[in-house]
Amino acid sequence: MSYALILLAHGSSDPHWRAPFERFREALAPRLNTSIRLAYMEISEPSLESTVAELVEAQVSRIEVLPLFFAAGRHLRHDVPAQIAALHTAHPGVEVTLLAPVGEHPAFIEALSCAVADQVGENLA
Repeated sequence: MSYALILLAHGSSDPHWRAPFERFREALAPRLNTSIRLAYMEISEPSLESTVAELVEAQVSRIEVLPLFFAAGRHLRHDVPAQIAALHTAHPGVEVTLLAPVGEHPAFIEALSCAVADQVGENLA
């Protein structure tokens, strides 16, 4: 295997917080014919660093990191790029690419708008 996708979430000390991200990964897996891993920027495990190390050990040479964030704030403009730069140093020859946060995709905005309208509509009925 030469490619893998890492879904990167923020992280939380509450173990129940991870459940929606795990369900999302499970729902996405049948749609993509590749390895999909979850990683967390901070607080939770597995970390981005440990996930990349495992993939490198499995002979993955190209990794894309998809942030499960609404927008690119400080973490995605500074912290995560610094983590990825450190990963390039730690794993030379392995391509690690940070993608735009999922919240910036027009389809995400549409899906979220529908979900909110459905939920609010139920409360207004």
